[in-house]
Amino acid sequence: MLTTSLCNILGIKYPIIQGGMAWIATAELAAAVSEAGGLGIIGAGNAPPDVVKEQIKKAKSMTKKPFGVNVYYMSPFVEDIIDVVVEEKVAVITTGAGNPGKHISKLKEVGIKIFPVVSSVALAKRLARTGVDGLIAEGMECGGHVGEITTMALVPQIVDAVQIPVIAAGGIFDGRGLAAALSLGAQGVQMGTRFVCATECTVHPHYKEVIIKAKDRDTVLTGYHGHHVRVIKNKLTRAFEDLASTNASMEEFEKLGAGRLRAAAVEGDVVMGSVMAGQIAAMVSNIQPAQEIIEEIINDAQKVLTGLQKYL
Repeated sequence: MLTTSLCNILGIKYPIIQGGMAWIATAELAAAVSEAGGLGIIGAGNAPPDVVKEQIKKAKSMTKKPFGVNVYYMSPFVEDIIDVVVEEKVAVITTGAGNPGKHISKLKEVGIKIFPVVSSVALAKRLARTGVDGLIAEGMECGGHVGEITTMALVPQIVDAVQIPVIAAGGIFDGRGLAAALSLGAQGVQMGTRFVCATECTVHPHYKEVIIKAKDRDTVLTGYHGHHVRVIKNKLTRAFEDLASTNASMEEFEKLGAGRLRAAAVEGDVVMGSVMAGQIAAMVSNIQPAQEIIEEIINDAQKVLTGLQKYL
């Protein structure tokens, strides 16, 4: 069995974390991933606290294994969401778009582990000093909001810069990606795009269809400097390109992007909706149960790592 220190920290069987994708990572997906031996994550996004609490309770009814919540620090409800995860005593939170430092003591009082997502060495060092339990080093190959450094370059730099476990994210699809991440010094991986096409993922079927049909150059970056989002190209991305060509203001970009992820993920509008997906979307060819996905990844990673022994 392929285990690392991350498995011991989180009480999971395999070193695989499912990405906390807003509007996509619901209780159904999180519970299925946790049941399969990984760590499922509920994406809180901008959802109000009562919705997040309902999702946590639903996940608890579907699995007795550890799962977590992704806390989005730009949410207007972030303080309330922290109160909810503390009240519900979730096993772990992952965080994005902000510093969880002011909440760490409150979270740790009830035994919640904290794993922020980082895209630079400077941010990794700063957050490591706050007492978090580990870091998710996310390269620009990922779907959604991205940094400026690739996973291959970012992960070993962060591994060398901090003394806490590092999880690799961005551009990881199968056992080869897991084996590569472990070789770079990571203790596990976080995967989002592949789990979008898990059977248990409740995202609109049109969203899954677009990912399955995607080719290697079908994801593009939209937005403005420092706030780029990776999505699958469609009519919406062309509208973003038009804004960029006219040096539009930040407000115009934000107005165009408002509500577009929900439109795609919930309503199935994959023409003018934001279909967030990583560059590995082209590798996703079918819909599978979460357990089958995880078993494939682990089995393939073990084969890769065993095969490498002959070179050592």
